[in-house]
Amino acid sequence: MSQERSVDNDWTGPAAVEAAGGGVLRGSADAPEVLVVHRVRYDDWSLPKGKLDPGEAHEVAAVREVEEETGVRAEVQDEISQVVYPVVDGWKRVRWFVMEHRDGDPSDRAADREVDVARWVDARQAPQLLTYPADVELLTEALAHRSTGGDR
Repeated sequence: MSQERSVDNDWTGPAAVEAAGGGVLRGSADAPEVLVVHRVRYDDWSLPKGKLDPGEAHEVAAVREVEEETGVRAEVQDEISQVVYPVVDGWKRVRWFVMEHRDGDPSDRAADREVDVARWVDARQAPQLLTYPADVELLTEALAHRSTGGDR
């Protein structure tokens, strides 16, 4: 079940930009790792996400964006939070999914203009690396969701 988080309490109406992202996890419950990306444009560390293509479902976009940004194929387990924030044209809504690694390695992916580094990080150390508090909250939620088996 998804929760909505807003960085601005004045959000109303449809989002101008729809996006999806993944808290991609691998490893055991005792030593989980999370997939993170370094974005060139913003010089930040974040969880992989991106805009939906026209007509694309959020879950499909999350899988595609994770693979495009990291070279990793991941499977959606469940939806967690939505984050809404202002952008030039109005509002951007990102629907987030907890995902499990299936195949691929970020070290095999060549850097590009969007993401120059993608890598696995110890999930306990990731909060010190991630740039945005919202990403730390999403990671915490993904880990909790994974350990309880979700709401299914």
